[in-house]
Amino acid sequence: MSESPPTLLELSGPALEPYIDDLGGLRMSVFPDWPYLYEGSLEYERDYLRTYVGCARSLVVLVMAGGQAVGATTCMPMAEEAPEFQAPFVSAGHDLSRICYLGESILLPEYRGRGLGRMFFEKRHAHAAKLGSSMTTFCAVDRAVDDPRRPALYRPLDEMWTLQGYVKQPQLKAHLEWQEVGETQPSQKTLTFWTKEWTV
Repeated sequence: MSESPPTLLELSGPALEPYIDDLGGLRMSVFPDWPYLYEGSLEYERDYLRTYVGCARSLVVLVMAGGQAVGATTCMPMAEEAPEFQAPFVSAGHDLSRICYLGESILLPEYRGRGLGRMFFEKRHAHAAKLGSSMTTFCAVDRAVDDPRRPALYRPLDEMWTLQGYVKQPQLKAHLEWQEVGETQPSQKTLTFWTKEWTV
């Protein structure tokens, strides 16, 4: 029997509550890989994801297959994000109420290359339009090109992001802490933002 196609769940605010562990488990499956090398815990995930549960204007799109989450993407108003994400935009004089922050887009390896990544952008851009946002933005961790942990076949997503209309903003950086694979305690990481301007 052929595999059933994945289905989508679009959730906002408290509707995410029953799926926190599904999304947290998915993040813990994908983010240990390069370039994030994230070594998390379900307790941390539950705490992190409550930001989305507590925001009625958030959007979480879950890709479900076989009764489990195999992919997800998130976004929410920057004005309701954590201070670490807001800080570089505040310093640069941006109006946070006009910005939609695009969180993670993650897929298990076997579901990549099916166009879901582009669909994730479409869903989040549509949500940003509903919010009346004039800018969408996301950030990606900075890693040295010659880092010995970088997989030989790793292909950065910069080209896809550029095709989506995003511009890298080296002056906009976030500083976050997490424990990465091989570390005994969290350390600070630097992430650079990419932005796209919209006519509202």
